[in-house]
Amino acid sequence: MTDASSTGANRARLPGSQAQDVAPPNGGFAVVEMFTSQGCSSCPPAEEVLTEIERDARMRGQPVFALGFHVDYWDDLGWPDRFADAAYTARQEAYARAFGTGRLYTPQMVVNGTVEFVGSDRRRAATAIASGLTSATTTPLTLSVQDYAAGTGAGQRVVLGYETERPPERGVLNVAIVERGLESEIARGENAGRTLRQDNVVRAFTSLGLDAERAQVELQAPPDLDPRQATVVGYVQNDGDKAVVAAAAVDLSAVAG
Repeated sequence: MTDASSTGANRARLPGSQAQDVAPPNGGFAVVEMFTSQGCSSCPPAEEVLTEIERDARMRGQPVFALGFHVDYWDDLGWPDRFADAAYTARQEAYARAFGTGRLYTPQMVVNGTVEFVGSDRRRAATAIASGLTSATTTPLTLSVQDYAAGTGAGQRVVLGYETERPPERGVLNVAIVERGLESEIARGENAGRTLRQDNVVRAFTSLGLDAERAQVELQAPPDLDPRQATVVGYVQNDGDKAVVAAAAVDLSAVAG
């Protein structure tokens, strides 16, 4: 069992990491969600920003959690994104309703469920992340991988245990498996002829109501997931205004061998 825990937000230490742990003492954190597509020519620069954000946070030991949600509404415009999912489009639509904008676009970055902007805007990203890291949280979250099975053609099974305290009345736990170091050769569409390297790609995702402060959740990851490059991210969110109130992560590499 691999466990990650703290009083507000946490990330499992990478094996051999020499970075100093500078996690904020107030439990601050930043959940950075990017809505993107391989069919969008404006998205690769934004994904580079997301990669830099996650890489820098790992080096510094900061609780910053990056997730790249590939939407599917670009798929009919020249190139079907192999990571796209209608559920991720629905998630972006829910944010559009919460923000009152009613519009979808890529690349869009959302930080802690409350701030949105064009994903390639490094300055806005830095400001929003810094704000999240300095904000106090009162909802602790602990994650642990209870079981992992590589499986065969059906995919890979991950059973995650979670424990939290004082969740919001309409709290939702989101759990994602993200993978780094993925490459795709794009044959058509706006990025035709390019080889895209993408990190923090959401490969599995689920949401559940927080009816209990302690329970398990199971995710089915695709067969080609490389657990050595994968992390499970969990974050508690208000179902109403979409504010994220707790987050944690644990690397699958520690349990996959």
